[in-house]
Amino acid sequence: MGDLRPAATYPFDSPLETGLRALVVLEALHPRACDLREMTWYDHLVVNTADVVGRDGDEAPQSLHPATPGRQDALIVRRDAVEKSLLLMHRVHLVEVVHGEDGIRYAAGETAPSFLDALQAPYMMRLKDRARWLAQRFEGMHTDEISAFIDGQFGLHAIQFRAEEGDRP
Repeated sequence: MGDLRPAATYPFDSPLETGLRALVVLEALHPRACDLREMTWYDHLVVNTADVVGRDGDEAPQSLHPATPGRQDALIVRRDAVEKSLLLMHRVHLVEVVHGEDGIRYAAGETAPSFLDALQAPYMMRLKDRARWLAQRFEGMHTDEISAFIDGQFGLHAIQFRAEEGDRP
């Protein structure tokens, strides 16, 4: 199941913080369910929206987090943190785990909308806006198309990340 140490041990990107981001993204994507690879992409992109090229020339919203060197490498190292966060959100019945022929996928649970409606802090409101924009940006795209976009944006980093895909629980 992994280590779910209290957030005080590592205040940034704790399972709770990452889980809230994942929940916001899944709610924006509803009813789409995503695998761990997609959720790792979205975890990066929802806070780094300026890294996303908009469709039809529309401009991406300003990123929530500052542009730091090497942030694309997060696609490789974030997988474990995203998985732990999804398991935490599942334990509190906010995320559903869907087992299917295409593997394990995650979707917003039925209580997610009312839970997220209660979160009105300015950062959460900006996060929800970016998640909705991201959902619109990738709406109707197959996972392979999104993967091609990630490869185009981040090159070898995404290819290396995909090589780990066989490590599913």
